[in-house]
Amino acid sequence: MSFVAGQRIAMRAAWHDWLVTDGLVWLHLAKTLLAAFLAMGIAMRLELPQPRVAMTTTFVLMQPFSGMVLAKSVYRFAGTALGMVAALVLGAMFVQQTELYALALTLWVAACTALAVRYRQFRWYGFVLAGYTAALIGIPAVSHPDGLLIATLMRGAEVMLGIVCSGVVSALVFPRHAGATLAHSLDSRQARFAAFAGGVLRGRLSRIERERRFADFVDEIVGFEATRGFAAYESPAMRQGSATLAHLNSAFMDACARLHALDQSIKRLRAAPGTRCAHDALAPYLDELAGVFESGSQRMQLARYKDALPKRLRAAQRGLVDADRATILDFTTSAELLYRFVADTIRYVSIAHEAPPAGRAASRYAARTSRFVLAATFARTSIVIAAAAWFWIVTAWPSGGDAVIGATLACALSSASARPSKFIVQMAAGAACAVVTGYVFLCHVYPAIDGFALLCVALAPPLAAGAFLAMRPSSAGYGIGFCVFFCLLAAPDNRIVYDAGVLLNNGIAILVAMIAAAIACAVIVPPRTPWLVGRTLAELRAQAALACEGRLANLSERFHSGTHDLMSQLRGLLVARSREHRRALSWMLVTLEVGQAMIDLRHEARALQLAEPWRIAWGMAFARVLRDIAALFRAPGSASLRRAIGSVVASILIAEALLDGARADRDAPPEVRHTTQRVLACLHFVRTALVDPDAPFEASR
Repeated sequence: MSFVAGQRIAMRAAWHDWLVTDGLVWLHLAKTLLAAFLAMGIAMRLELPQPRVAMTTTFVLMQPFSGMVLAKSVYRFAGTALGMVAALVLGAMFVQQTELYALALTLWVAACTALAVRYRQFRWYGFVLAGYTAALIGIPAVSHPDGLLIATLMRGAEVMLGIVCSGVVSALVFPRHAGATLAHSLDSRQARFAAFAGGVLRGRLSRIERERRFADFVDEIVGFEATRGFAAYESPAMRQGSATLAHLNSAFMDACARLHALDQSIKRLRAAPGTRCAHDALAPYLDELAGVFESGSQRMQLARYKDALPKRLRAAQRGLVDADRATILDFTTSAELLYRFVADTIRYVSIAHEAPPAGRAASRYAARTSRFVLAATFARTSIVIAAAAWFWIVTAWPSGGDAVIGATLACALSSASARPSKFIVQMAAGAACAVVTGYVFLCHVYPAIDGFALLCVALAPPLAAGAFLAMRPSSAGYGIGFCVFFCLLAAPDNRIVYDAGVLLNNGIAILVAMIAAAIACAVIVPPRTPWLVGRTLAELRAQAALACEGRLANLSERFHSGTHDLMSQLRGLLVARSREHRRALSWMLVTLEVGQAMIDLRHEARALQLAEPWRIAWGMAFARVLRDIAALFRAPGSASLRRAIGSVVASILIAEALLDGARADRDAPPEVRHTTQRVLACLHFVRTALVDPDAPFEASR
């Protein structure tokens, strides 16, 4: 190969690497500016009163993928419409009653912000917009109620124009679709899961590393659900496949939970000296399964492995001739977990390659948020906005309305952040830069510009810098604060008013309100308050109670999705690798472990066919297990732990008697014996989880 040819290949590789990394960033910035200038130009041509609103809308909406923009547009449209209706209703009810109007607006914005925290992802944006749109429309018109209807209609037209421009540019100009990214993430997740499963089965990973990998899967599950939600907006094919992807995510949660349960059972077999023979009998099957995961072609090999597994496990159990009853029970419990893990993994791999089985109920991801978190968000937002409105009314500050708008935007846009005070401080810094930049443009740039083209060229550098900062999670607050408030304070209108005093007064009002909001969010029950984190952790533990008491239809999906969603919130609130984070992760894993076992137990118990005396005894013992396990996870402690262990042990004794009776009765069908064995395995696994010294119950004990 010649030197020139080698240089061409190297340049081609470097060009390709730039296209898939920095090139995508520049493409996003270019599309954002194009949408903003297009919205501003059309608004000016239509002579709308505030083209800056359409411009602001594009900066808030633009995302890297078309589906994200379309999903955000749908919820922004709905939120804007709801906010317009609220502004009209509140303005009509409290006309010329500023105090009552401020109170009603405060309650409305606080309620919308709390609902935004409850319904996250792009639904969050719809509720947030419903709140601050009412403030953006109503506050400027509170002293001129006769112009409220016109202001509402104009604001709606400007927002809708921004929505249309964002959607058109995102969908037509070098569109990027989330479908390809979703497919790539699925393949990489399946490969990582296979490698992790092989390491767990061979016992190569430490406890800390295993817990860390399970925690990473939590973020992947929640992130995948968000990506699946907005990818459905991209094409009819993605909408049709959305249900399959939901089933796939649900199957992955089941497989992860089964792997953890099997890992715990294997760990206990290794740790207990008396169960070493049970572990040795099971080890060849674990190594063989690990080889299947490491081979790469899993689907057919897993199916063959599963078909032959029951017969081989029974033969291995018969080989434990010198083992006592407890050791045999340990072996059968681990064998049952192994079989269930293989079955759930086959379901996950099968859905990844084809549609889910016909007739299967639709899978639904159940997001959970603690009601105490919602109450804290409502109270914090109410206090901040009410204080700003009270100061405005008492002092009759001409820029007080902008202060209320600034406080509203700060509380609304920071509601999804784990550190709202830090995010608001970043927004305030971005807004301060926007005020300074706006002053320069208003006094020196706009007077020297002639024509729309030069206006776009002049606005491009600062807006591109703000959009670039908004793309990065660590600096998103700076970018959002700069772009939003530069457009609201200093973006050009059809008729520009060259009054720097108004700009500075309004900017100072917004900065003061945002600083006050940051202080309030740091003092008034911040999200990282230990008490509030403890309530979220209590909601996480209560998922095990849901497994004991919830309706069985789709219970597994509701249990897994709620548990993973709550743990994802805790991971955002707690410092990674801290003692509190490890404690929350331990609670999540034991909740998954015991909760899934209780769901399996409830399903198997429904299939038990018992005679009348046994039915009464088993029914009472089983009801006590459900009650005491739920009570343990709701209020962990030494007394509740002892009661739960005693209930499970009593049920194990009854299940062993039932199994002995089924084995002695030669006329009993084999399924009765197999069902009783599965019930006994579930109970024994729950007992071992409760007495495990590594479980968080030990601290309570």
